[in-house]
Amino acid sequence: MKERQYREDAGGIRDSQGRLIDYLRVSVTDRCNLRCIYCMPEEGVEWRAHEDMLSFEELLRCCRVMAAMGIQKIKVTGGEPLVRRGTAGFIAALKALPGIRQVTLTTNGLLLEGELEGLRAAGLDGVNISLDSLEGETFRRITRRDGHEGILRVIRRAAAAGLLVKVNCVPLRGINDHELAAIAGLAREEVAAVRFIELMPLGKAFSYEPLTGEEIAAILERRYGKLNPFAGKLGNGPARYYSAEGFSGVIGFISPLSRCFCESCNRFRLTSQGVLKPCLSSGIGVDLRAPLRSGADDGVLREAVADAAARKPAQHTFLAPAGTEDAESRPREMFRIGG
Repeated sequence: MKERQYREDAGGIRDSQGRLIDYLRVSVTDRCNLRCIYCMPEEGVEWRAHEDMLSFEELLRCCRVMAAMGIQKIKVTGGEPLVRRGTAGFIAALKALPGIRQVTLTTNGLLLEGELEGLRAAGLDGVNISLDSLEGETFRRITRRDGHEGILRVIRRAAAAGLLVKVNCVPLRGINDHELAAIAGLAREEVAAVRFIELMPLGKAFSYEPLTGEEIAAILERRYGKLNPFAGKLGNGPARYYSAEGFSGVIGFISPLSRCFCESCNRFRLTSQGVLKPCLSSGIGVDLRAPLRSGADDGVLREAVADAAARKPAQHTFLAPAGTEDAESRPREMFRIGG
């Protein structure tokens, strides 16, 4: 029944709320070369055996099956995806899948300069680069590493190379909130968009205080004047975009806590260990690794994807009170999910 329903829906995969699922975030690794205080433990992540992770061939098969069901856009993520060798080749293979219209990458930028030519040759459509500070000391405090100058350099190189470049910043009260206007200034010339993402209460993030989208907008308007809603389309996610006078790019706000956007959620997440997750905040996940390795045919994988869609919650649980079942079921480690 599920398989027939999904095949006959010309719009693609629809969940139990009727939302169209056409966007997949694929994590190729849970490892990272930064140790951001709101995400990663200082000592790094527990080593996982190579066989615990999906091979690129297995990931590609999952993506092919879901593309046939209606997935059209894929974001390659991590951890840090560029720490896994062969990611550019994987992206080229994704671009060749029937039905896939766009493949983009999220990265912290530290390894991007050396991979940029290969990624462009692979057909990468755009890149999101995480950057929480323009200052060496603050960058080091947040990431426990150096390297912000190289990231700024590759941001400019990627934009000059014709990639759609977005910079993602997570504002942290009392840590980087003094430089949000300066970070937004990258959208004057260098990049298509600077997006400010409300800190989500997962894992290590509980130790830090977020700023709301409205607070951030007020800070930016004090520096740049009124922010005007941007009517154009830029990307596949929930960001609300605004233009500012003198800016060639735009400012975006992703505000899952203060302005919930779950009613329009269009995504799945596939972890590097083969769990298909219908919601970032939920413990719900459907195992694709077992059927992949048991010799199951594509029909079994389609049924698993349909099951994930049927189980996609109506809304995230980020605001559930501590101690409740919803709060306790939230994942504890963002880097294992694919962000």
